[in-house]
Amino acid sequence: MKIRTIAIGATIVFLVCSELIFGAVKVYDVRDYGAKSDGKTLCTRSIQRAIDKCARDGGGTVYFPVGTFLSGTIYLKSNVTLRLGEGSMLLGSSDLKDYPPTVQAFRSYTDNYTDKSLIYGENLERITITGRGIIDGQGQAFKGPYKVRPYMIRFIQCRNVTVENVTIRNSPMWVQHYLACDDVRISGITVRSRVNANNDGINIDSCHRVIISDCNIDSGDDAIVLKSTSARLCRDVVVTNCVVRSRCNGLKMGTESNGGFQNIVLTSCAIYDTRLAGVALEIVDGGTMDRVVVSNITMNKIGAPIFLRLGNRARPFKKGMETPGIGTLRNVTISNIEATGANATGCAISGLPEAVIENVTLSNIRLSFAGGGTKEDAGRAIDEKPEAYPEYSMFGRLPAYGFYCRHVKGLKMLNVQLQLAKGDRRHALVLEDVEDALIDGLDAPCSPGAGSILRLTDVKGIFIRGCRPRVGTGVFLKLQGAQSENVVLAGNDLSGVSKVVERAPDVPETALSEMANRRAKNE
Repeated sequence: MKIRTIAIGATIVFLVCSELIFGAVKVYDVRDYGAKSDGKTLCTRSIQRAIDKCARDGGGTVYFPVGTFLSGTIYLKSNVTLRLGEGSMLLGSSDLKDYPPTVQAFRSYTDNYTDKSLIYGENLERITITGRGIIDGQGQAFKGPYKVRPYMIRFIQCRNVTVENVTIRNSPMWVQHYLACDDVRISGITVRSRVNANNDGINIDSCHRVIISDCNIDSGDDAIVLKSTSARLCRDVVVTNCVVRSRCNGLKMGTESNGGFQNIVLTSCAIYDTRLAGVALEIVDGGTMDRVVVSNITMNKIGAPIFLRLGNRARPFKKGMETPGIGTLRNVTISNIEATGANATGCAISGLPEAVIENVTLSNIRLSFAGGGTKEDAGRAIDEKPEAYPEYSMFGRLPAYGFYCRHVKGLKMLNVQLQLAKGDRRHALVLEDVEDALIDGLDAPCSPGAGSILRLTDVKGIFIRGCRPRVGTGVFLKLQGAQSENVVLAGNDLSGVSKVVERAPDVPETALSEMANRRAKNE
């Protein structure tokens, strides 16, 4: 009789032969199916035998004890839990032939990416990866395009999926891809993957009912990203209590957006040392983004804290299909954001002339930027670039060091505070082709030689109140554009401003009205 001991939680139990009934759960030790823990012997078939036996018996736990188990693709089955005990490692083979191509039944744009994975499951139910062990993909060994770089974990059209507590590192491609799955929970995992291209930490794609919590992600590409690479909506997703670092974006929705996004919450996360945007919300391949809440986020050393883009790259989710129409981006609330160490680019909220972003609220936000912008930067004409890949830096250094908002309807900026590490001659806030906006309590410095704090061009229905520019400010508002109308300044303390409004010659006389503003005595 072969007797082994294993740990489940804080409990040590004895395993007799290859199966143990612990409560109502059977445990299958991979060693009893021929797996060797030396890190050199390929264990793919042994691990698969343990999984298959577990599934045939109605489900249970396939257990990896202390040691390193080298493997190619393994196929998970319904009702099976992979448990990596503390001190164990599932080590992905560095030989591509150990990853047979698997073409999924559910089609999406990712058909054009890799067809290989270390752990794969499709159309499964009640599957789990758990434990304190490590999954290592040896991603540095794979060189070349998508097809020669496997995913670490890929689940497609699966239901009741749990991934918790494990450490996943060194992926050749995306670390995890969940496509068209329902009821997914990813909790307490650690990701360390910066060894290859496309090292996204977590990809949630066309999924319903997802919770990501308490994760620590350090990735070479976007840390946590939602996609919709199929016609299926990505909806009802919560990301909370995560710490992320990325060579690209921290928290992102897009770029693939065909099915759209609805009912998304990104909250209570810390983002640091992230090269691109802290939070990027993008619709460029059709689809609708609707009802998104971003709150309670801190950021340090990021490219730009916030980036919203409605574009028209129009990439279909399957080759040969018609290109999608322009999508919709609406009903986004971003609040309680603290960010420092942003570079000099600024934050863009940019739609298209024929497709405006609708109903964006920014409240209780404090952002610190590098500064250094010039007067030439402030006067730059910004190309629309409808088909360009969306990135916070796509327009270059913006005319505003804080927010550049263009083609937006229904914008509220409440208690927004902007800071500069050094002087900047750009505007703090620029609105172009913006309709129905409320600016309440904007607090932003105006460096010597800057044109104005605010610049409004061809705007309609703008209400500015509760602002108190600092003493020494030159011009508070520059108003431009023959289409500008119904701009109201009310209840602002403008006593520290040398000049309240600088109006361009083409602005209609009736475009601006003022009431109950405190002015300097010489104004």
